[in-house]
Amino acid sequence: MATALVTGGAGYVGSHACKALLGAGITPVTFDNLSTGWEEAVRFGPFERGDLQDRGRIAEALARWKPDVILHFAALSLVGEAMADPGRYWRQNIAGAVNLLDAAVAAGCIPIVFSSTCAVYGDHDGIALDEDTPTQPLNAYGKSKHAIEAMLADFEAAHGLRSVIFRYFNVAGADPEGQVGEFHRPETHLVPLLLDAIDGRREALTVHGTDYPTPDGTCIRDYIHVSDLAAAHVLGARHLLDGGTSRVFNLGTGKGFSVREVIEEARHVTNRPVPVVFGPRRGGDAASLVSGSTRAEAELGWRPVRSNMRDMIADAWRWHQSGGYGKPG
Repeated sequence: MATALVTGGAGYVGSHACKALLGAGITPVTFDNLSTGWEEAVRFGPFERGDLQDRGRIAEALARWKPDVILHFAALSLVGEAMADPGRYWRQNIAGAVNLLDAAVAAGCIPIVFSSTCAVYGDHDGIALDEDTPTQPLNAYGKSKHAIEAMLADFEAAHGLRSVIFRYFNVAGADPEGQVGEFHRPETHLVPLLLDAIDGRREALTVHGTDYPTPDGTCIRDYIHVSDLAAAHVLGARHLLDGGTSRVFNLGTGKGFSVREVIEEARHVTNRPVPVVFGPRRGGDAASLVSGSTRAEAELGWRPVRSNMRDMIADAWRWHQSGGYGKPG
């Protein structure tokens, strides 16, 4: 049975990936400092509490578990925060990645599946984005992820370290079986904010910008169900375990939804009104980000099965009503 070290495995995407890995016969070992993750989400394999800023702890975990592959999710990821405090993003995301890659090489060049982002593309005026679209990230979050992609290329050239890079689009939904879900502190993602507003946990959802060059004036994003995203990471891990070469893949559905359309779908799924207020644009937000790639399907056999807006909101709503990690239902 193969073993995977999963950095950020106590977080939203990482915990779903751990469940998918275990289901595929790969033991996930979570490495997380719990700064944004939840210990309650670590339920599919062993837990190593540690920080990527601590080279010694990374080396200890690799020596103890001898993983066959690494899945790297751990990173700061808030666009607004990245705009306000870019230094923190460069220090945390880049330094942590350098430490991890150094340790992976020292442990025998353990291949890495890297959780990147479509934010590396920046704003391309609504065109469908594929892996060859020029990269021009707009903020320190996207720039730090882009820099790590370059770092992986350098480490492969120097040491033969193989990697799969996933540039994925907006993630939504929750585990359909309700074992793990989405809960950030503070919450910044559209769907949970929307559900908070629907059930009265916040006064209203703030829509940031209504004057974008889109059909209804609000930002358009390509949404992918978190379980579909987790399944792709298993396929990426299998690709590397089978000796596959380094590759970059977009993960999206090719269909974009505006903020107003997501609100309307949530109204339909929950059968409740959505209190909304309108605010100005946020710095660093692109007008539209939609995937135009089929490479993951062609090369990995990946096909999203729950990435329709109705299922994503229904699964998220079910998790939301269950209470989540220690919060009242």
